[in-house]
Amino acid sequence: MELTDMYIQMGIDKKVIDFGREIEDSLADRFAAIDATAEYNQMKVIGAMQKNRVSDVHFSGTTGYGYNDLGRETLEKVYADVFHTEDALVRPQIVCGTHALYTALAGNLRPGDELLSPVGKPYDTLEEVIGIRPSNGSLREYGITYRQVELLPDGSFDYEGIRSAVNERTKLVTIQRSKGYATRPTLSVKQIGELIAFIKSVKPDVICMVDNCYGEFVERIEPSDVGADMVVGSLIKNPGGGLAPIGGYIAGTKKCIENAAYRLGSPGLGREVGASLGVNQSFFQGLFLAPSVVAGALKGAVFAANVYEKLGFSVVPGGSEERHDIIQAVTFGSPDGVIAFCQGIQAAAPVDSFVTPEPWDMPGYDSPVIMAAGAFVQGSSIELSADGPIKPPYSVFFQGGLTWYHAKLGVLMSLEKLREAGIAKL
Repeated sequence: MELTDMYIQMGIDKKVIDFGREIEDSLADRFAAIDATAEYNQMKVIGAMQKNRVSDVHFSGTTGYGYNDLGRETLEKVYADVFHTEDALVRPQIVCGTHALYTALAGNLRPGDELLSPVGKPYDTLEEVIGIRPSNGSLREYGITYRQVELLPDGSFDYEGIRSAVNERTKLVTIQRSKGYATRPTLSVKQIGELIAFIKSVKPDVICMVDNCYGEFVERIEPSDVGADMVVGSLIKNPGGGLAPIGGYIAGTKKCIENAAYRLGSPGLGREVGASLGVNQSFFQGLFLAPSVVAGALKGAVFAANVYEKLGFSVVPGGSEERHDIIQAVTFGSPDGVIAFCQGIQAAAPVDSFVTPEPWDMPGYDSPVIMAAGAFVQGSSIELSADGPIKPPYSVFFQGGLTWYHAKLGVLMSLEKLREAGIAKL
């Protein structure tokens, strides 16, 4: 059976297949550049593992308190070397990216301190963490205040606004690298470095934390290479490589990591406790695979951007723009477009492909959200997935794909569903 026949058998019209093939053929140089970055980052990961003498003895798990977990301790040294930081905290007890961010924030802020975001509103789930939306146990309830400075209309930093916002109580600055549920450009590592340098020139002792979710291994350097005191992320996103079943990481200065560990564990216990429960091998192997997995997801994002841009939809980033994360935003201007796109992604999944996703009131969000993810790990957004809030401007956010071929299938299937609904015309 020919490849085209395979796609037709999957339910994709030949017009969609031919259109996708035309786009793919035009992206050979972009894909080669992505592969070159993946090769560089692969050497970085292997180098860190070899430096720390990783052995199969490190794959054994611990239970109970988890004292003297050699695998856990070695993994954290590997992460510190990959991110070029003094220390790292990498734990299955960190249940998601939001939890990792909360742990880093709450561990390093005290009552009376102020938190500043110089890049506008953070991702929706952090609103309740901070207390922008009231929530039980928010930072606001503990006397930690918050302010933000919006980006300028062209997406650049409002340096004068930031200078005015920094004050004697400003303890920590949080910088969200990716766009979240916004259609602003993702920040490059270079831009983040320039922002951190400016903030440190205004107040040298301020802690600069970067929400690194969806950005790991997209570039050859990370925010920790350009002055970030902490970089924070989820293991069911980029660095887990699709194998980590849970977990998060915080990499940064020894003091920041120590403070975060005491928040994650307990005062007096800190990082000494926390059993690895048999996941060490998945964490090590997932990190090893992460550069190539991220490359596949990036190719899918570039492919999606070019497909939907050519069809006249607004996409961020644009089809020819440089990439700084794996997320692709496509704006349809109607709920039907968002829903059809997500239903196409679900139909392309290896798991739960028979399920039809619908919008629902998901905890932590201020509007109904639709999520498509037929994943091996629940909620894993390094796997092929898409989601979006059902509110104007009705944008969908596409990411992931453990292989380029699966990401490609997802994009073609999403286009097929939109074609069938009469929303996209070839």
